[in-house]
Amino acid sequence: MSLPHATPGELIDIRPLGDQLIDSASIALVRTDDFEVMRLVLPKGKSIPAHQIEGELTLQCLEGSVEVEALGERRTLRAGQMLYLQGNTAYALAAGENASVLMTMLRKGEDSKGNGK
Repeated sequence: MSLPHATPGELIDIRPLGDQLIDSASIALVRTDDFEVMRLVLPKGKSIPAHQIEGELTLQCLEGSVEVEALGERRTLRAGQMLYLQGNTAYALAAGENASVLMTMLRKGEDSKGNGK
């Protein structure tokens, strides 16, 4: 059973989770054949190893901070900041503190396979 995604025109709450962050899970908010939007929940110390996708992506920090390693550099992404990466760029994430990040990805090639709904 797949999780429901937002429908066109539906309002999506992306406000900071605050005290609920630690008990929340990452979730796909919208997914179509062309793009996907996820809220990544990263408790302090959690990391996502280096990987890449074919399409472009943005990472927008909603709360906390995350270390982003990409393009041979390590940057701290803080609440209210956004980072753009071109497709096929390897990146890794590590939470410096409890954080939630809005990730928007264009779906291309292997990343777009499936029904998209």
